[in-house]
Amino acid sequence: MEHTKVIKPETLDDLIKILHKKFEGDSINVEEVQDIMESYESKPDEWMKYAKFDQYRYTRNLVDEGNGKFNLMILCWGEGHGSSIHDHTDSHCFMKLLQGQLKETLFEWPDSTSHGDMVQKSERILQESKVAYINDSIGLHRVENVSHTECAVSLHLYSPPFQTCQTFDQRTGHRNIVKMTFWSKFGERTPLQTTVSQENN
Repeated sequence: MEHTKVIKPETLDDLIKILHKKFEGDSINVEEVQDIMESYESKPDEWMKYAKFDQYRYTRNLVDEGNGKFNLMILCWGEGHGSSIHDHTDSHCFMKLLQGQLKETLFEWPDSTSHGDMVQKSERILQESKVAYINDSIGLHRVENVSHTECAVSLHLYSPPFQTCQTFDQRTGHRNIVKMTFWSKFGERTPLQTTVSQENN
């Protein structure tokens, strides 16, 4: 009988090793990955080198490329920073709060005939150390740091990795395809992009 107790990662490096092992096969056990990420106890001295903040918008900072099976990244949210409403390009998306809180607002997919405001399904506050999960069958979401005094840091796992996603205008449901960019990779600032039309999600 296989023992299904979660191996508790002691460090961020430990967590990365365990995730590599879990993603070796082709199938993903969502609950298991959630449990593993949740059982990692956030230690700022381990992730601080990846946590790069920008004054104007939240940043995506690549931590590990998961042997091509997943991307693990740290997102840094200054006060009042938020994403647009976006999809997840047929990937699994796990999000763990390392520090602070984030508000997640879930939306229905707009259908081609609907015009006007997008339909909001729910909203919740994601608490420190908890892990949220979303994929395209669940819906679209927007993530925001609504605090005016605290910044937030979150750890995201996307499997499989994706380079573009769709963003949506809340008032019309109109969609755009946007290219994903990294503010830093492995703790190093990426060369500045010359393109203006980049969105971080």
